[in-house]
Amino acid sequence: MTQQITSIDPDLAWRAVQARDRSFDGRFVTGVLTTGIYCRPSCAARHPKRGNVRFFATGNEAREAGLRPCKRCKPDEVSRDEAAVAEAVALIAAAEEAPKLDQVAAQVGYSPTHFLRVFRRATGVTPAAYARRLRADRAERALDTEDRVTDAIYEAGYSGPGRFYAETGKRLGMTPSAWRKGGEGVTIHWAIAETSLGDMLVAATERGICRLSFDEDEAALRERFPNAEIVPANGDMADLVARTVAAVDDPARPHGLSLDVQGTAFQEAVWRELTRIPPGETRTYAEIAAAVGKPKAVRAAGSANGANNVAVLIPCHRVIRTDGSLGGYAYGLKRKEALLERERAGRS
Repeated sequence: MTQQITSIDPDLAWRAVQARDRSFDGRFVTGVLTTGIYCRPSCAARHPKRGNVRFFATGNEAREAGLRPCKRCKPDEVSRDEAAVAEAVALIAAAEEAPKLDQVAAQVGYSPTHFLRVFRRATGVTPAAYARRLRADRAERALDTEDRVTDAIYEAGYSGPGRFYAETGKRLGMTPSAWRKGGEGVTIHWAIAETSLGDMLVAATERGICRLSFDEDEAALRERFPNAEIVPANGDMADLVARTVAAVDDPARPHGLSLDVQGTAFQEAVWRELTRIPPGETRTYAEIAAAVGKPKAVRAAGSANGANNVAVLIPCHRVIRTDGSLGGYAYGLKRKEALLERERAGRS
């Protein structure tokens, strides 16, 4: 048998397959030994079992191993554009500092203007945005292991804290140190509103909603953010509360509310995946784990789901057990059932 691919980590390759990441098309092919075919990483066919998979650098290597190309994804027809994007992604990931567009374009043999269009069409973002996202992800991972926030910032490749907060502050919301220290230095306004699902606690910083829950009060909020300044809501928060109540009444509609939440890199990946589940549909914990590139981390995906601070707005109610049962819900299964029923009614 032809030697298995060594230019890419098999674990990384498998995560790319699980995510159907098109940016890896052209970098390797996925051989499925039980079916005798090989596919692009982004192939839409049902995922095989990990033990039945081998990765090959090229289609030629896969064919030498006795495999044939998939008729669905046609892995041997990887275009020049796809190969260029794959090369650019590898270049950006390996660079200590984000390379400029003209440098990346020159490396892959395109003009900057044309390659910008090609890259955005393939990944949904510009090369600069892709590089920022990679660096932010590194920062989040470093924050999980470094004792000092400043050390984590430099470890991730930022030139200093100012650049880190300029690039990620809006996306991350409350600063990492504030979250670690129970909201230290942060003012949180709160209110309890009546909804069709019962009394709801809404709490927000100046950046967005940091807590939405049911059957909780000020004491519960203070327990979660013991070092924050907890202040009852004033009239300025009335519109925010009204929009949040509307989101509960009609969870199928996009809410457009700003959130101020913080978690580990894995938790935030799970939360992002939750927001991608169409209203009224459900996914299992196993499907969520696979979607974030950690197919074995089913239990961890469940824990991340439970760590969600903003019920409904990050729709953790759309996740069910592998056997199809609803599973648990922090605010009771009746509320979970009601939210899903409302979403399904909103789609019809």
